[in-house]
Amino acid sequence: MNNLKYFTQFIFIYFLFLIFKILGLKNSSIISGKILSFLGPIFRSNETSYKNLLKAFPNITQSKKKQIIQKMWFNYGKILSEYVFIKDFRYSEKFIKYIDIENQTILEQIKKDNKPVIFVSGHFNNFELMAMFIEKSGVDLAAIYRPLNNKFLNPIMENIRKKYICKKQVKKGISGTKELLAHFRNGTSIALMIDQRVSEGIRCNFFNQSALTTTIPAQFVKKFQTKIVPVHIERIDEHKFKLKFYDYLEFSKNESIASITIKLNKILEKMIIKNPEQWIWTHNRWK
Repeated sequence: MNNLKYFTQFIFIYFLFLIFKILGLKNSSIISGKILSFLGPIFRSNETSYKNLLKAFPNITQSKKKQIIQKMWFNYGKILSEYVFIKDFRYSEKFIKYIDIENQTILEQIKKDNKPVIFVSGHFNNFELMAMFIEKSGVDLAAIYRPLNNKFLNPIMENIRKKYICKKQVKKGISGTKELLAHFRNGTSIALMIDQRVSEGIRCNFFNQSALTTTIPAQFVKKFQTKIVPVHIERIDEHKFKLKFYDYLEFSKNESIASITIKLNKILEKMIIKNPEQWIWTHNRWK
């Protein structure tokens, strides 16, 4: 039954990608946003989004919740259509005008120091552009990703990521952590999302709720005294993004893994609060 569902999804998305390629970025973005705005509310993850939003913002009004979720689905649609044009974002000079960079000197310093760091962020709008820009700027980078459940669609997305976003893609999991360690020891910086629930993490505070959170950044800090660089991206116009690199975070070698992880969650919270409609609320974060 799942195979039929996944194959149907694959055919639908593949067809959309073909249409988007014909229509161009601007028209595709609008159409895709409207499609997801229409379909999103019928997905099971829509209910999860409302539950998550209520946990993060318990005093929010029903109308405000609805507005945030509607905008989230519209942004989700935009991200979907932009995968078709990801090659252009990577290589076409005209696409440079679509990304404003704040604090790019951090990347220059990383290259100058020639020491790997850990970049941390969340699933913001459009999250794929973060790793792409870091690698394109000349920083040797490996990015952790979670394979899609859809076995028909996943190979296409993996190919897009490896070809145009970040060549060194590492699958989430225990074996992936070992691969990350090997990359890091060879001087490769690591980019990972810290906003998803992970079974191998620890429970710590996230929006005043207990949430399983990855400890990979904290483990690297404890083992290598590495620096952490938070990254945030926001959509400030139809296809205009602001990419912000925060200053280095350095922790004492005596600080606990739990303490480091909680502090990173606090930074993530501030990013989400700034533009809640641009964070993907569909992940079952507090399960």
